[in-house]
Amino acid sequence: MSRRAFAAVASVLDQAASSATNILVLVLAARLSSAAGFADFSMVYVTFTVLLGLNMAYVGQSLVLHKAEEGRPLGSACRAGLAFTGAASAVVGAVLALVGVLLPGTPGRAFLALGLVLPLVLLQDGLRYCFSALRAPQRALAADALRLVCVVAALLLQPEGASAARLVLVWGVSALPALALGLWLLWPSVRGAAAAELLRDLRPYLRRGHLGQRFVVEFAVGNGSSQLAVLGLGVFATPLAVGALRGATTLFGPLNVLFNSANSFGPPVVGRARGKRGVVRLTALTGAALAVTGAAWGAVLYALPDRLGRELLGDSWTAAAGLLPATGAQYAVMGLGTCALLTLRVLNPKATLSLQVVFSLLSVALLLGGYAVWGVAGAAWGLALGSAAKAAAGWLRVARLDAPAPAASGTAAERAAV
Repeated sequence: MSRRAFAAVASVLDQAASSATNILVLVLAARLSSAAGFADFSMVYVTFTVLLGLNMAYVGQSLVLHKAEEGRPLGSACRAGLAFTGAASAVVGAVLALVGVLLPGTPGRAFLALGLVLPLVLLQDGLRYCFSALRAPQRALAADALRLVCVVAALLLQPEGASAARLVLVWGVSALPALALGLWLLWPSVRGAAAAELLRDLRPYLRRGHLGQRFVVEFAVGNGSSQLAVLGLGVFATPLAVGALRGATTLFGPLNVLFNSANSFGPPVVGRARGKRGVVRLTALTGAALAVTGAAWGAVLYALPDRLGRELLGDSWTAAAGLLPATGAQYAVMGLGTCALLTLRVLNPKATLSLQVVFSLLSVALLLGGYAVWGVAGAAWGLALGSAAKAAAGWLRVARLDAPAPAASGTAAERAAV
């Protein structure tokens, strides 16, 4: 196996390990908790997911696109990215802890726990992007595999009926071994710099026009808006709705691995196709395959006996099972939408932001409107309809591209989008 192929395989396996960790955390939390307890845990975990995505967009993506010849060695860029993540997560963690103190009951204690462990989990995840920038995905795989083992073992030791706050604390503290291993593996690449150099390297993160600011906007409208809308259901409607939606989407976690891998490794592969026709043919076939896979996975889950479903999600299975047709439809059209956006990123990177803004906000409106009319099932179908509209609009924009633009990938594509 060539070095490039080995790195690609290690990156896919690392993404799979990270996704498996998120899936198993939710599955184990659902099995250990009552339906109400899992709803509290889900609200906290949705909050963490939004913060994780923001950090990935602002720090992680810009770090992966960094090149040593831009004026800073990769080691210095990695050190600055981790330092910014640590400082920012400590500030946000303190705010969450204060919110937890002010909120009454079990939700408040769960948010307090998240505030205490947030720097640990964000720093551990941030190491993945450092190793990606350094072209050492096998080190990220080692740390994330250890993270997976530790968190599963820690949660399996918890008693049935454990509170959401306890589960959040255990989940967060179990990141320590993986964080220690990752820092040890990163140390040879970042050691030997003075404090003054670190302060200099942190400045780009505070400047207007930092590359991560564009990625934050795309994340906020493309992913964070729907996550925050789901969280809002728990605040303004019922936390059980959050638990049901989160439980249903958890079961589709393996498809997230495929979608994330397509986004990560798609542009270089698709960029080798000849002209617009070759790019569209390749991405359309990929989108069709992902759509069929999503529909088939949804059908398999819908056919599961209740006994097996309860083994997966515990008391939350009953509510989540009723949402599987809608969530399966959503993931089927998400496969098409993912490849539409991939096509635009290769052919015309500037075309994606407006698409994300309009149709992500439409998805939020459909989610909230669906809940108002038809309850949690309406919210799930609203998300599915929003994803279908985004996919249709994406492919329509691909069809309207006048001429085959030169294929672009990697840093060049991202800079063209700025």
